[in-house]
Amino acid sequence: LLLNGIGPVNSFLNSIGINSVDFLSVPLNAKITVIAVCVWVGAPYFMLLIAGALTNISRDLYEASEVDGATKWQQFKEITLPMVLHQVAPTLVMTFAYNFNNFGAIYLLTEGGPTNPEYRFAGHTDIFITWIYKLTLNFQQYHIASVISIIIFIFLSVIAIWQFRRMKSFKDDVGM
Repeated sequence: LLLNGIGPVNSFLNSIGINSVDFLSVPLNAKITVIAVCVWVGAPYFMLLIAGALTNISRDLYEASEVDGATKWQQFKEITLPMVLHQVAPTLVMTFAYNFNNFGAIYLLTEGGPTNPEYRFAGHTDIFITWIYKLTLNFQQYHIASVISIIIFIFLSVIAIWQFRRMKSFKDDVGM
């Protein structure tokens, strides 16, 4: 779809009078393309997750809040958001960790490129996991890759623990 100059996206752009876009070779375009593809792939998952969480909220809660005179905003803030967050919060933390190490999308689209001359081993779209992959398989820098992996593990563990502890939905049994 995104092949530079010859893919269907560029063919469509050319047919409406717009010049071809170099999606994967220009650093800024490559970053935007990788982000757009990751969002495009992940959005349906979250839509289904949130839709499932919304269907589990009892209609009785909304009816009772209407009797008490709550506005739609108050219903959202006091009923919908806490109930959805309670169900979705663990998945949000796991998704953060997954996206932190989202190897597939980046490596399959750009292999971490385009090359970044400012960094010895990392390209413009590399994230830690693709950088570690290159360090080990392409450059045999196992010691650096090991240290980076340990730092990533510690960082993600601290964030996950902090996130779970600060979430109000896990301190209270909202709606249970």
